[in-house]
Amino acid sequence: MSEEKKYVLQVKDLHTTFVTDSGEVQAVNGVSFNLEPGKILGIVGESGSGKSVTAYSIMQILAENGRVTSGEVLYNGEDITKWSKKQMTGFRGKCCSIIFQDPMTSLNPVFTIGNQLEEAIRLHTGKSKKEAKERAVEMLKLVGVNEPAKRVKQYPFELSGGMRQRVMIAMALACEPDILIADEPTTALDVTIQAQILELMQELQHKLGMAIIIVTHDLGVIADMCDEIIVMYGGRVCERGTADDIFYEPAHEYTKGLLRSIPTAGNTHERLQPIGGTPINLLNMPEGCAFCTRCDNAMKICLTQVPEELQVGEHHRASCWMNVKQAMEEAAK
Repeated sequence: MSEEKKYVLQVKDLHTTFVTDSGEVQAVNGVSFNLEPGKILGIVGESGSGKSVTAYSIMQILAENGRVTSGEVLYNGEDITKWSKKQMTGFRGKCCSIIFQDPMTSLNPVFTIGNQLEEAIRLHTGKSKKEAKERAVEMLKLVGVNEPAKRVKQYPFELSGGMRQRVMIAMALACEPDILIADEPTTALDVTIQAQILELMQELQHKLGMAIIIVTHDLGVIADMCDEIIVMYGGRVCERGTADDIFYEPAHEYTKGLLRSIPTAGNTHERLQPIGGTPINLLNMPEGCAFCTRCDNAMKICLTQVPEELQVGEHHRASCWMNVKQAMEEAAK
């Protein structure tokens, strides 16, 4: 099996920029990853890390001042960055769907739930109006919405936040896409509902077999569900590996900082350690490592040279000069 056929999605050296009044912002700076069919990939980072822009670049739904300047996005081996608007319209929904952060702003308040679901289904399939109605009820039932025949006649404001997010998931999955992108799918929800939504996504992934990309700022949210986790900062990938690699053997100072700031059952009496400094200004990026201005262990080389991605485990890679230093020290023994 060729590499292209093995992966449902490949992102290769992706660069996305936004033109602003203050200058050009390099929001995504050389991001690469592979996604296998039926796998779950987590992309983690704080606001401004480039994680959501990476997702929007794949879907080509950037703001007017944003564009993919270089790199490839391969869907089943085909570069979709070269596709026409018509081809991309067919790709969205049918091949790749996205769930946005706030379901209230994603759903149209003046149309019923059923109307919006049916429109999405008819747009990407050849179903009749009657078939689309039946499919809408079927999808609401699939995502655990109670009384689906009643819900299709209701408006978004009549549903709770958790219920609206289930509707968004139903809409995203209505055309059985190969890839589902979830952009901060639980941020606007309370903790109990968060757990329910994540559990639902895992159940649907097992049932339908699609690949999922979860974009989040919260490492704790995706700890138990991802096959691979990518940690982003300043538009770059700083570390990637399995959940065990990231949580138990973190190899980048930023990842270590994120983990120190998460409350756990074992450190309820300890003060959490926030990451020092302020988030990076993408208009004024350091020459070297993006995280160097906030890193307690930064060395001179960190300020001037971007570290290359280094293999630190079987499926574990990180871009940090500390790993290079450690490898050199071990070799010198």
